[in-house]
Amino acid sequence: MSIIITLVLIWLVTKVLSVFTKHGDFITVPDFTGLKIEEVEKFADEKNLEYQIIDSVFNSNKARGTVIGQDPLPNMKVKSHRKIYLTVVARSVERVAMPNLIDLTVRQAVSMLETFGLKPGELEYVQDMATNAVLKQKYKGRPIIAGAMIEKGSEIDLVVGRGENGGAATIPFLYGKFRSEALNELKAASLNIGEEHFADGVDSNQARVYKQSPAYSKRGSINLGSKVSLWYKSDKKFDFNALLEKLRKDTVSE
Repeated sequence: MSIIITLVLIWLVTKVLSVFTKHGDFITVPDFTGLKIEEVEKFADEKNLEYQIIDSVFNSNKARGTVIGQDPLPNMKVKSHRKIYLTVVARSVERVAMPNLIDLTVRQAVSMLETFGLKPGELEYVQDMATNAVLKQKYKGRPIIAGAMIEKGSEIDLVVGRGENGGAATIPFLYGKFRSEALNELKAASLNIGEEHFADGVDSNQARVYKQSPAYSKRGSINLGSKVSLWYKSDKKFDFNALLEKLRKDTVSE
């Protein structure tokens, strides 16, 4: 008899708790990243969820007004009408003052551009005794003066002195680098990007270099401003550790 009473009590407690906590009334949080707010609103209504934008940030690699972060994260279990907190890309563009890059070395100019939230564009080498020094700075093909206000994330092209003897650049080791890292290292090495090849439809922001041409060599060098072509894969589909280990052994044996 006591067992029956115990079971009945357990059943009653479970029912009472389910009334107060709506036990079982959980929803899997969808992935809102990449969606525009208009799409989020529709999606949230369908899932009986609410949302609130808590931050708006600048990101030149993402479309304005799209979601780039959320809390709770996708696939978590939450109650109906739970509020999802979102971080979105700012719709208005942040502007920065153009720095003065004249007479800086290319490496110094690239570093300063990054500090100001700008990107190094094409390097154009011309005959000038000032080897690897910036002679002109351009925005969208036209000279731009220091202090001019431009959109953050803009590309700045540089006209650079080649030197009396033409000058040579060391080919950097780009294998395993993410695309953004590889592009910055190319510019810092006084080189330009050539053709880019993306395997398996990999996202350019997640792409890593598995091949470069010209290939890296400890004693290899090319003319200043030359182009280096890159091939990319995703590290989810390619063993970069094995590639880097092989290349390390090959480099040691040179």
